[in-house]
Amino acid sequence: MEQNSLPITHWAEDDKPREKLMLKGKSVLSDAELIAILIGSGNRNESAVDLSKRILASVDHNLNALGKLSIGQLMNFKGIGEAKAISIISAMELGRRRKSEDVIELSKVTSSKAVFEIMHPIIGELSHEEFWVLFLNNSNKILFKTQLSKGGMTGTMVDVRIVFKIAFEQNATAIILTHNHPSGKLQASDADIQITKKIKTAGQQLDIPVLDHIIITENGYYSFADEGIF
Repeated sequence: MEQNSLPITHWAEDDKPREKLMLKGKSVLSDAELIAILIGSGNRNESAVDLSKRILASVDHNLNALGKLSIGQLMNFKGIGEAKAISIISAMELGRRRKSEDVIELSKVTSSKAVFEIMHPIIGELSHEEFWVLFLNNSNKILFKTQLSKGGMTGTMVDVRIVFKIAFEQNATAIILTHNHPSGKLQASDADIQITKKIKTAGQQLDIPVLDHIIITENGYYSFADEGIF
């Protein structure tokens, strides 16, 4: 059983990496402090930070070398049991995978056609209707997109409150509405126009403008903005 003689809650104020992260952000923490958060406690003679410093010193403070240590090698350090060793190895592996992946480039919306090209593979060929919202930053790049409702061939319902709740959560500065017409009809229905006006009015009040509403079919699209409905 691992020792928990020096839990983080009992450390001196300057030696609490969890609190430091919450108050000052992750970037100000040292490697040892980040590892201390992973292991949670040290042993009877040293805090989690001190133990983490000793582990790092054993690999010359090289995180790549740390990531190559086995569970057994980590468990040679007093205060590191199997669970803590696995936590360290898991974190190192996540870091390795993150480094190997390309940075995701946010898609930029430059026209109604750009929205069509993004959304057609998702909803263009569905046999039922779905309503999606694209949340944009001030450079018109898509921060997030999500399905707001799903319906049958007769239509779908949208909760305006949820639209803007998500917009605030994503720090979006504008939104674009989009849904599909399984019938293939490239024309806005009265219901389409009404929901667009409702969301647009709410957006004006909240300073999160609705830039467009695009209807997508298997073979084309209809843009409210392009057609002058806005």
